[in-house]
Amino acid sequence: MSSRMETERANPRFTDIDLWDPADILDCMIEAQFAAVGAVRTARPAIEEAVRAMEERLAHRGRLIYAGAGTSGRLAVQDGAELAPTFGWPEERLLLLIAGGHEALSRSIEGAEDDVTQVTQFMDREGVGSDDVAIVVAASGTTPFAVEALREGRRRGALTVGIANNQDTPVLTESHCPIWLDTGSEVIAGSTRMKAGTAQKITLNALSSLLMIRFSKVSSGLMVDVRATNEKLLKRSGRILHRLTGCSDSDARQALELAGGNLKVAALVLKGCERSEAERLLTESAQSLRKAFSHFV
Repeated sequence: MSSRMETERANPRFTDIDLWDPADILDCMIEAQFAAVGAVRTARPAIEEAVRAMEERLAHRGRLIYAGAGTSGRLAVQDGAELAPTFGWPEERLLLLIAGGHEALSRSIEGAEDDVTQVTQFMDREGVGSDDVAIVVAASGTTPFAVEALREGRRRGALTVGIANNQDTPVLTESHCPIWLDTGSEVIAGSTRMKAGTAQKITLNALSSLLMIRFSKVSSGLMVDVRATNEKLLKRSGRILHRLTGCSDSDARQALELAGGNLKVAALVLKGCERSEAERLLTESAQSLRKAFSHFV
């Protein structure tokens, strides 16, 4: 393992940053965010490889597991939590594991990242196995909680995707699909909530969004598996149906009601299908709305 932790290194350029003009400090911090984007762009081949491996593992029944501690854990859990309402990913196929538990989402829990016992307990309770995919995130790549989550997931046969900002660290070297984000040192030394966190957020977003696209949860650039769980999402569903079929707001709401809230089924109902026929078409089309629509051309 490399002894040099780039994310912890103090950059001489910023030694006197507390004496700088506020505008110059802001320019410097914003500039660092562009470097974070560049690090993700360099990692694109690794992200693509990870998605292809995840797609194969999750094609039928596997679960997505997000794990991490501190800022990295919060970013990971946030990404996972958004998959159900945005893409209709089944909640029973999603596991979220953060050091310190639910309370750690809103405040720092002292010593949580060093407590690895909860990892084994969690994976025992959930029966993690070879159908599952574990996405483990740690800026340092050495956080005990994250490393244990990766090792335990791998030991149980799960596909492991490791995301870290330091090269040659356990989260990368011991994962099936390592994604190294070379963000280097921070403007404020060791504050990985800055550009390291930005790079992690972009990577998680790209990773899960590409996976959902590959699973036909996006069609024509639209979230066709969105769940209308509130008025805002109901209106969004109506706009999507209008884009897809040209229907009115009232017709969209009626179709959604007939379809039990399933937007894809509603779109096919608006094309003239009965609900049962729409569901059959989607099954035959592997849930691809684009393929199902091809029957009406």
